[in-house]
Amino acid sequence: MHAGHDRGLLRALSYESLRWYLRLDALLVKLLSRPNQSLAPDVRALSIVGLCQLLHMNTPAHAAIAETVEAARHLGHPRAAGFVNALLRRAQREGAQLLAAVDRDPVLRMAHPGWLVDALREDWGEAAAGILDANNQHPPFWLRVNRLRGTGAQYRARLEAAGMAVVAGEFQDETLLLAAAADVADLPGFDSGDVSVQDAAAQLAARLLAPRAGERILDACAAPGGKTGHLLELQPEVGSLVAIDVSRQRLRRVADNLLRLGFPVEQGTGEHFGAYPSVLPIPSRSRIQLIAADAAAPESWWDGVVFDRILLDVPCSATGVIRRHPDIKLLRRAEDIPVLAERQLQLLQRLWPLLAPGGRLVYASCSALLTETHDTVAAFLASCDEARDITVAVLGTLGFDRGIETDRISGRIPGRSSGRLVGRRIAAGTAGMDGFYYACLEKTKGR
Repeated sequence: MHAGHDRGLLRALSYESLRWYLRLDALLVKLLSRPNQSLAPDVRALSIVGLCQLLHMNTPAHAAIAETVEAARHLGHPRAAGFVNALLRRAQREGAQLLAAVDRDPVLRMAHPGWLVDALREDWGEAAAGILDANNQHPPFWLRVNRLRGTGAQYRARLEAAGMAVVAGEFQDETLLLAAAADVADLPGFDSGDVSVQDAAAQLAARLLAPRAGERILDACAAPGGKTGHLLELQPEVGSLVAIDVSRQRLRRVADNLLRLGFPVEQGTGEHFGAYPSVLPIPSRSRIQLIAADAAAPESWWDGVVFDRILLDVPCSATGVIRRHPDIKLLRRAEDIPVLAERQLQLLQRLWPLLAPGGRLVYASCSALLTETHDTVAAFLASCDEARDITVAVLGTLGFDRGIETDRISGRIPGRSSGRLVGRRIAAGTAGMDGFYYACLEKTKGR
């Protein structure tokens, strides 16, 4: 096998095993000779991978068993290979019957933690079933065409000439969905900044912010920089753009993304991140500054000049993008959610005074939970009489309603007495997009 093929297979095994871990682990317990039998963590993990190959991948049974047993020989446990062999052969014989018993528990069948299933059902009602199913699917492959490099139609033609089928396009084909995932190295013009990989739902952030020439823009919590780059593609003549992230290492990714797109950047200290030449005609008055700092502590980085536009892509549970990050099912806990919501409200409260009168703040989150989205923004609006929700109006100017299920989200919200949703949300899997939430807030008067 080639190294690239090996890496691809390893990635596929890892992601699929994580995606179905809770279901497969329940099956593993039923396959054990004793229900309370203890297993070394590495033996348990390898057994899950073997079961995943048997039940969720197209690996021939003999190959799945042989390769997993061979891997077990290298674990350093004397009887690991024999145990794994016996377990997988029993799964081959009795797996369907035992799996049917596991699936009688709907939570295990959907391979999600119980707390998350309950939360999604409360927040989404009948739509929760579709979200849970979407979370277990492979993510689609969306592209964002750099309009400074050519039109969407031109890039679509380049893709088709390269044998890559396009199955959907939005915004004059600047947002394209490929029929199959591709290596970025195979995308025409990727290295030179002609295109980026970004989900269609995430691409709405920059369009909702709608930066204008000469304006001062803040991108808070900017890493890894996909939305930052899109802002500059849509409006390269911004007066200035400040991108903040608490992690210097993650800010390096923002710099790399912007440099690939051809935008020169500098640190808050003025030290340049890289020596890559600008390959786009960026106006000299456009200034892009990256600062490693806590956005919620503006006293440590803000120069006192207000911003015309603020993009606040808050840190969240990422429960709307589980299909891209299936480990979220295992790592996230119910008790994390109120802590995250408190942080999100803090960011919103601390950054709002930095917005100019008449300015716009876009609150973005890839959480599927109302606690981190509607509830946070609603709490802020209740305490701030100079902010108003203009999300629906701004979406109307975009002429975009793909995946925005107004029949579900403009009426009553299950479990919420107010019955009115602040902002708008997209259910994971709807129209091929990730789960997302947006609220466009306008400052109506001076501070």
